[in-house]
Amino acid sequence: MYEVSLVYDAHAALGEGPVWDPINARLYWVDILANKIHIYDPNQPHLSSYIEVGPYVSSVIPRRSGGLVVTLQDGFYAFDPESAELTLLAKVESPELGNRFNDGKCDPSGRYLAGTMSLNDVVGNGKLYCLDLDHTVKPLVSEVTISNGLAWTSDGTTLYFIDTPTQQVVAYDYELTTGALSNRRVAITIPDEEGYPDGMTIDSEGMLWIAHWGGWQVARWNPITGDKLLSIPIPASQVTSCTFGGPELDELYITTASVGLDAEKLATQPHAGGLFRVKVGVTGLPFEPFRG
Repeated sequence: MYEVSLVYDAHAALGEGPVWDPINARLYWVDILANKIHIYDPNQPHLSSYIEVGPYVSSVIPRRSGGLVVTLQDGFYAFDPESAELTLLAKVESPELGNRFNDGKCDPSGRYLAGTMSLNDVVGNGKLYCLDLDHTVKPLVSEVTISNGLAWTSDGTTLYFIDTPTQQVVAYDYELTTGALSNRRVAITIPDEEGYPDGMTIDSEGMLWIAHWGGWQVARWNPITGDKLLSIPIPASQVTSCTFGGPELDELYITTASVGLDAEKLATQPHAGGLFRVKVGVTGLPFEPFRG
């Protein structure tokens, strides 16, 4: 049995995007609808805090040169957590498109990939973008509905990507020197009754850990065979993302959401929107900061 513990009862509306910072031994994650970056220090959990940022802060990544980089509604920004100063790196989409950014993560070369989604449920309105080290931006995947989980194999040659409503994890050949994608194929198809695939991470054995929105679980999947290997129940229905953290990268941190749950549903899951942690017997891959 896996022992899932609630480490921070944040009651987040839309907790997302957990990332472990090994330099400072802390976890960053966001509440997209509350415009917050949360900071969790496992050595001082009672001092867990948050910083209010701009509209729809949807992903956060430590920057190798210092500070953080984030995605807001319209683009990529540098963020100084000490002064709370935002500096635009690249504006990507105008508000007229009716989109916002969603999940984002760095590739093994330190580029920042993040995708967009419609605020009004317009199908295929989003894209997956790449912010390169020189702060130029290029679209990688078009006609995306809800751009979500990203993960790379340990050698960086395969990218896994989730567009949530498709119920699929797709794989691409990934060119590390240029960030180019090719050879799209379906790696995993999630049955409807399992919930929607949301954020994900990859372990040192090449298996994917996927958060199941509406599925009350985080599950481990084999992207080579498409098989589900195991499921860990989470005491919140809307499981949004996960990442490996801790000194040995052997602790899986899991974010959840409370948005859209009425009083009756919240009564059955009072810790919805909380941050959870579980040891799963495998380790994750080393973290990659933004190098631009």
